[in-house]
Amino acid sequence: MQDPRAVVSSVTGRQRALFAVLAIVFIDLLGFGIVIPILPFYVRSFGASDVVYGLLAASYSFMQFVFAPLLGQLSDSRGRRPVLMLSLAGNAVAWTVFGLGGEVGTVAGTTAALGTLFAARMLAGAMGGNIATAQAYIADVTPSDRRAGALGLVGAAFGLGFVFGPALGSVLASDGVVAGATALFPDFVPATRFSLPSFGAALLSLVAFAATWAFLPEPERHAGPARRPRVIGQFVDAFRDATLRPLVLAFLIASVAFSGIQIAFIPYVADIYGFDASQAGLLLTYVGALAVINQGVVVGRLARTVPARRLAVAGAALLVVALGTFPFSPEIGRALLGESAILGFGPRIIALLGALTLLSLGNSLLTVALTTLVSLAASAETQGSAFGVTQGAGSLGRTVGPPIMTALYALVVYWSPFVLGAALTVVIVVLLTATQVAEMPTADPTETAE
Repeated sequence: MQDPRAVVSSVTGRQRALFAVLAIVFIDLLGFGIVIPILPFYVRSFGASDVVYGLLAASYSFMQFVFAPLLGQLSDSRGRRPVLMLSLAGNAVAWTVFGLGGEVGTVAGTTAALGTLFAARMLAGAMGGNIATAQAYIADVTPSDRRAGALGLVGAAFGLGFVFGPALGSVLASDGVVAGATALFPDFVPATRFSLPSFGAALLSLVAFAATWAFLPEPERHAGPARRPRVIGQFVDAFRDATLRPLVLAFLIASVAFSGIQIAFIPYVADIYGFDASQAGLLLTYVGALAVINQGVVVGRLARTVPARRLAVAGAALLVVALGTFPFSPEIGRALLGESAILGFGPRIIALLGALTLLSLGNSLLTVALTTLVSLAASAETQGSAFGVTQGAGSLGRTVGPPIMTALYALVVYWSPFVLGAALTVVIVVLLTATQVAEMPTADPTETAE
């Protein structure tokens, strides 16, 4: 077997490396998705309120905000492969500790148990900055005219992780699996509906770590100088750069809008449509499946002929329409279709699915195109740092967006967070149309991929 530490240079080597890093991202996100179904119930099992659950979610994003630029810069100076291995090992530790929260509660009480959950979640958030390194790796091994399609595949790996991860987590938390694990595990290993998904996520992180060590070579790139990591300094540098500034702002605004909508989505469909958790989960699966198709196929094909900035503007415009119409989908469905049903779906559901379809396509176009523009705006020596800054901006948005949007939903009026999200996305359209940013060179549509 070829030494994985060898540098990727050939076309075949780049293709193999691309496949390997996509597989690693998928395994890592699969582990992350496993834990999603249990999080609110895990917190409630200690008698804590949903406010604590919100803070737990925010703690992950805050640590990702702090550490994504640091990991990105470290990958520029020390290499992509070592940083990926470090972060995956850290994730394995974090999810293992997370699964032991119940045991800590039994021994030391509720406060210690919740403190354990927060510590584990914050470590996982810090290690979650590895996605910036994976994106920089993709940029290293992909020609510029194919970069949007390749980065779209990262989004598809994200989508697949969120489609299959929660389903796997639900299986691991089921009574039959818990009973079987209780019979098999030694007494000192807890087997509960909360520990098993956590341990499953830890195991997948270890699998991804082993795959990185065995199969992922270091890409050929121009190593950046070793510098003292600076979180605020990197953001200041990015905002001084006339090309990067609008892109970082766009990432921040999009994350505030979209993360807030994700949080408000389930209360909305429960209150307005009367959906339970299972029905809401099916809608999320639908959106995740669309994201896989959009980012894995649609965006890559469009990017061969349409410049990245135009794709980003089109994606933002679709999001404005989707977010603005989403909360009024029952009224829109009745106005357009009356009481007619299509394939057994009533007008209210059809309008809802239509808004979600636009939402998924718009988000896919905007996210992949913005990521491509960042890659093209950064030098070969600063790819990791640039992705780290933009991912950090996204994490900051995911830290402040949910509490703002949920407060609007609960205290003002149910449609206010969605309309605010649409208004924020209009700002992105203005930023991208009024500012000269790097354009992606288009490829000949008749040209075959390398």
